[in-house]
Amino acid sequence: MKLQFNKDLDYQKESISSIVNIFKGQTPAQSNFTVSSLTDEAGTEGKLITNTGIGNKLELDEEDILKNVRDIQLKYGLKPSTLKELGKNNFKFTVEMETGTGKTYVYLRTIFELNAKYGFTKFVVVVPSVAIKEGVVKSIDIMTEHFKGIYNNVIFKAYEYKSQKLDIIRDFATSDNIRIMVMTIQSFNKDSNVINIDNEKTNGVKPIEFIKETNPIVIIDEPQSSASTEKAMDAINSLNPLCTVGYSATHKHKHNLMFRLDAVDAYERKLVKQIEVASVISKNNNNAAYIKLISVNNKKSPIKVKLEIDIWDNKKGTIVRKSKEYKVGNDLYDLSGEREVYKGYQITEINAKEGDEYVSFVGHEPIRLGEICGEIDDDIMKRTQIRKTIEEHLNKELRLKKEGIKVLSLFFIDKVANYRTMDKEGNAQKGKYALWFEKEYKKAIQNPKYKTLFNDVDTETVAELVHNGYFAQDKKGRLRDTKGNTLADENAYSLIMKDKEKLLSFDTKLKFIFSHSALKEGWDNPNVFQICTLNETKSESKKRQEIGRGLRLAVNQQGERVYGFRVNTLTIMANESYEDFARKLQNEYEEDEGIRFGIVEKHNFANIIVSKDGENTYLEQEASEKIFNHLKEMKYIDNKGKVTDKLKEDLKEQRVDIPEEFKQVEDQIITNLKKIAGNLNLKNAGDKKPVNLNKIRYLSPEFKELWDRIKYKTTYSVHFDSEDLINKCAEQIKNNLIVNKVKMLYTKAALNKSKAGVIAEENNRYSIGIDEYNFVLPDIITFLQNQTNLTRRTIVEILKKSQRLEDFKKNPQKFMDEVASIIKRKMRLMIVDGIKYEKIGDEAYYAQELFETEELSGYLSKNMIASERSIYEYIIYDSDVEAEFAKKFEKNDSIKLYIKLPDWFKIETPLGSYNPDWAVLIEKDNTEKLYFVVETKGSILSEDLRAKEEKKIQCGEKHFAALGNNTRFEKRDNFNDFIENV
Repeated sequence: MKLQFNKDLDYQKESISSIVNIFKGQTPAQSNFTVSSLTDEAGTEGKLITNTGIGNKLELDEEDILKNVRDIQLKYGLKPSTLKELGKNNFKFTVEMETGTGKTYVYLRTIFELNAKYGFTKFVVVVPSVAIKEGVVKSIDIMTEHFKGIYNNVIFKAYEYKSQKLDIIRDFATSDNIRIMVMTIQSFNKDSNVINIDNEKTNGVKPIEFIKETNPIVIIDEPQSSASTEKAMDAINSLNPLCTVGYSATHKHKHNLMFRLDAVDAYERKLVKQIEVASVISKNNNNAAYIKLISVNNKKSPIKVKLEIDIWDNKKGTIVRKSKEYKVGNDLYDLSGEREVYKGYQITEINAKEGDEYVSFVGHEPIRLGEICGEIDDDIMKRTQIRKTIEEHLNKELRLKKEGIKVLSLFFIDKVANYRTMDKEGNAQKGKYALWFEKEYKKAIQNPKYKTLFNDVDTETVAELVHNGYFAQDKKGRLRDTKGNTLADENAYSLIMKDKEKLLSFDTKLKFIFSHSALKEGWDNPNVFQICTLNETKSESKKRQEIGRGLRLAVNQQGERVYGFRVNTLTIMANESYEDFARKLQNEYEEDEGIRFGIVEKHNFANIIVSKDGENTYLEQEASEKIFNHLKEMKYIDNKGKVTDKLKEDLKEQRVDIPEEFKQVEDQIITNLKKIAGNLNLKNAGDKKPVNLNKIRYLSPEFKELWDRIKYKTTYSVHFDSEDLINKCAEQIKNNLIVNKVKMLYTKAALNKSKAGVIAEENNRYSIGIDEYNFVLPDIITFLQNQTNLTRRTIVEILKKSQRLEDFKKNPQKFMDEVASIIKRKMRLMIVDGIKYEKIGDEAYYAQELFETEELSGYLSKNMIASERSIYEYIIYDSDVEAEFAKKFEKNDSIKLYIKLPDWFKIETPLGSYNPDWAVLIEKDNTEKLYFVVETKGSILSEDLRAKEEKKIQCGEKHFAALGNNTRFEKRDNFNDFIENV
């Protein structure tokens, strides 16, 4: 299998341009320096050979960079940097991207874009660990062909820095092509590192000197780990970077944030898998001394420990689980309401040393931070987790295999011996986890439900073939526990990365992977759909780390990314409640990413687009702060910007007070506020329910009548007249193209002095046109060809007939963008306007029996409504509009039967497949039967999708008209509108 990469993902292009445009105004420039070496070639012994080294050279000053930086930050709604924050000759920039959204792809492509635009050639990628280094090297390998395709077969070389191979340092310094050095921070952050010592191979010069002279652009992967200490930053500064750019989802320090795609953004845009949490926890188990060490507090004397224990509550007459701080000498027997199980649990010691926190008791084992004692037998819990993970896996496999998607499950363990051991002869033996897995797998696949997955498979032996482990080994080949950051781990990481594509193929039987929990950051496979952590310590692991390995969107057998939450749901097999997991995850988002849930910030409205004097511009910071202050005055937010219940109530009732001067952008302000007031939507897997057919309604004559009317397939043909397209585009460009000249802005203000200070009051502002300006004119034909896929001849004809080419000189890029937009809009209209559908025949249709093979499930508290009028027991809805229609369908007596049309019911269009929303049977006046297909999604789509979807809907209408059986197609935004027009 070969992974496919999409070069046109908007958010990735935005992230790339956010860094590239920092250097707007830079002309391609190289810095030359001298590199010397003693050579031992025959006849040249002892002669000094001098090569010219090639480095990056920045021509812009701090003011230029700051202007570019602030323009980019305004565009993306980020807090603007100051000159002090920018720094002088030590530029540090930050890009925040959620795990799984293609961070490595983005920074690698940024390298090629910086080279293409400005000629920069020297780049160093600093990574925190061997695992991430292996991942980056693998990424470069599998993306090389993709990048060469985009950048005209660009010549480049990427190195994995190894101290044994110093010859690569000279090539890095002297080549005038792109050079990328991938280094772990550990390889150059100590004086004793080979790179920092005078070396004969580099003519007695420290190898790092060669890198310094190139003035490289340094990309820091995961800076919260790579550059988290002063020592690490000193090491990075020793590379003499032109600038540093840090990429991570969880920055500790955000230096000049240029682009942000946080966890919430990625989730809302469906760029990562949605998360569901399946819990394996004990219930009503108060038979042992339950103790959980939550935290240690040494800020004041005496040191205290926060413990969660089970306490007898006299008022309630029951046991309740409570957390509270305790100190040395406290007796849990007394504090638990004299519960017998806590006898002897008197606290004797609290250790607050970071990384080694624990609490000790009289006559009992100490408990470490995050650990729990007194739970149900650990082996039972873990075996149950394995069983449930297998079930989740098989259920997804049943649904996704037919779509060409291989399902993988990942188990993290902290003791290798629990999965695999070695006997005295060095032969591998199965540990308890492996034995449990095989027994549970054999048992699970006997279920008739999964029969179709195991045709022609020996179910007695398959259990041994579907699981395997990836672990570090010592020099003798023995498996070992690890911390995940040593050279000994390279073998395990290499296996993981080399097998990445192989694991995605149906040809590989391996589906369940066991790996050491310390290797978490080495795991990165898009088809991980289940993650189960089986650590013995029950330590307080990071939830983000736990879900991080499974967030990427899945790929099919062609290596293509598959979109949508219907496919992309990651199940976390947790040993705690869903509520606890969700709460901890949200806390981590706040702490690690700085996401301020429910907090309005002063710059939140600065990048709202407004129309002024016929031009689009940004609202900007000053106006954004005015709105912020108004929200405070209205008590919609508190002094820290936290959303109040008053705002939530007014948003719900659609009565939010917006100042008169901002009425023009009221909708955008309300949209922003709704986003901030909302919560991250995590689904509880325990709330998950399969949706079954109602056989009585499914086999009823009414449903058969409805289905027989809409089930037939059609084919379409498109009449496309090139000359007509040329004429219509040319006419539109001639009459409606608006291209404003590049202008200067002039402002004037009076300075009013008072005890309050000096206040500048603007009294004049206007733009000044530039009459004479010789732009370098780009290749407009190639640009428009790439944008529209039309032939060069067609484009030339459109431009000539438009008689507007003079405007190209006024503002070339604006002209090209507007022309491309007009052409694409006309093409969409003409394709749909000229389309004709025909029924294929009576034998081509969607069989009713397909409903019986479909596996559906939903969430009772999130997206399901019980149904009495559909063929299913529940209706699964995707939006509030659909939910409202379903409720009204259920209540209206004239609706005899309705269905939410399944995903596989598709109508082909030139713009992609179209799936209508509803099929409805209405009985009017108890006599006349009317059949409808109803579309409701149009009004809830984002602006950029709406035009395209509108055309698909028009195609759908023509498809049903072609069936010729009086089935009416209706597009309605609300139920009353629909029913009143029947």
